[in-house]
Amino acid sequence: MKRSVSEVADLICICIARQVRDGEVVAQGLATPLVAAGYLLAWKTHAPNLHFASAIGQSVSRTGAPLALGRIESLWLDRSLKQFGFARAAAELLPRIRPMEFFRPGQVDLHGNFNNLAFGSDPRRPRLRLPGSGGIPDVTPVFSDIHLYVPRHSPVTFVNEIDYKSGLGHDPARRYGEGPKYLVSDLGQFDFVDGKMRLTHLHPGVDIDHVVKRTGFEFERAAKIGTSRPPTEDERRILKDEVDPLGIRTLELYSGRARRQELQRILEEEARLPERVL
Repeated sequence: MKRSVSEVADLICICIARQVRDGEVVAQGLATPLVAAGYLLAWKTHAPNLHFASAIGQSVSRTGAPLALGRIESLWLDRSLKQFGFARAAAELLPRIRPMEFFRPGQVDLHGNFNNLAFGSDPRRPRLRLPGSGGIPDVTPVFSDIHLYVPRHSPVTFVNEIDYKSGLGHDPARRYGEGPKYLVSDLGQFDFVDGKMRLTHLHPGVDIDHVVKRTGFEFERAAKIGTSRPPTEDERRILKDEVDPLGIRTLELYSGRARRQELQRILEEEARLPERVL
């Protein structure tokens, strides 16, 4: 079954939203619109009492900001209860409050260790330099509510051995951290049992052989693999009309020329809109 980019984005968003519990602190990094949309969807449905810890301005807020590109910093900062410098947020605030957070790995292995630094074994001449780890090395050894998401499931991301470890997975010796609890991709949902990634749900229209072909290691399988429940019509409406009318959440599913075209479309459309308030 062929799914549109917006359908895949909405499915990932609802899977993220369903992991959110009311009353908790949720942290989001930079340039993670699928996560932001998922959190906002949860806030507008079953979790109205969230605290948002946003890397945009290193701020904490009780009110979510709408998805935007050109205006995103002012939208979050205008709603902040408190602002922190990056070093203080990563080294002091986040390890203390230990929020729920979704990270997007450049590479991830069977045990949930992940890499956001570079591809290639020579750090002086990497094949590809990734955006960087930010505060991930600081917080993954102490967080207990780590989640991962991969918008484009491929053997480039799901690898037998990561090139660099910037995010801590499940440590067999249990010396540091607790490792990720959950991972969602555009193909399915996984949890971690005995420190290993386990497929629990396939997205509608996806067969397990396709997941196997797109994964660079042999993952565990739940005794009964379910089918991910798509968003309801009301949840789709909230995403489209209230959370993300510009379709920014789809950007993480595009690459190359198509991504550049979408960025241009969104910026032009955003410039014509009055400031939106959730």
